[in-house]
Amino acid sequence: MLLHGARQCGKSTLARHIAATDHPARYITLDDAAVLSAVKTDAAGFLAGIAGHVVLDEIQRAPELFVAIKATVDRDRSPGRFLLTGSANVLLLPKHSDSLAGRMEVLTLWPFTEGELAGTQASFVDAVFASAPPTRGAATDEILGRILRGGFPPAVERTDPERRRAWFGSYILTILERDVREMAQIDNLAALPRVLALIAGRVGSLVNFAEVARGLAIPQTT
Repeated sequence: MLLHGARQCGKSTLARHIAATDHPARYITLDDAAVLSAVKTDAAGFLAGIAGHVVLDEIQRAPELFVAIKATVDRDRSPGRFLLTGSANVLLLPKHSDSLAGRMEVLTLWPFTEGELAGTQASFVDAVFASAPPTRGAATDEILGRILRGGFPPAVERTDPERRRAWFGSYILTILERDVREMAQIDNLAALPRVLALIAGRVGSLVNFAEVARGLAIPQTT
């Protein structure tokens, strides 16, 4: 099974909890330089040295593991042996050589919803399509506060708006400097913050690449 989602949305915490309680397994993270080096050197040999169930965290850092996992799964189809987590959609990575189609279930973990944060069952969609119009449940200022807070656990934990803003700034910086450069080999990273800002202002609307390109003064093909 592959559990993927954005960084800091709780994948590792959830995987560690599952591995320590309901589904005992060994936890291995590819953020560990020694582990990553061993995988890069001999992915098949690395897996051969692991007995029982295992959690492989940050799998996007070693796409070559998918070929080794495929061979292992083909030899033994016992379910639940591998729980993979990734901070990117590993199926779209340029270096990804095997999709494990028919051998892997994919689940997406999102940040907290407003219902989860409030401890209530979310029913907004049901209310919108109900016969009676939905009632207004929160003041405008409160709604804006929730939007700015978002649902990432570390941001939710910060009650000071300045500290939360600093966290988001650092989050974007590390994503650009590490993940994007590492996975996509993009040269002009300086333009990406403007891309993110422009897209953020269009949440809830249809994607129009030509309009985004004009707003950024970047060719649409790019």
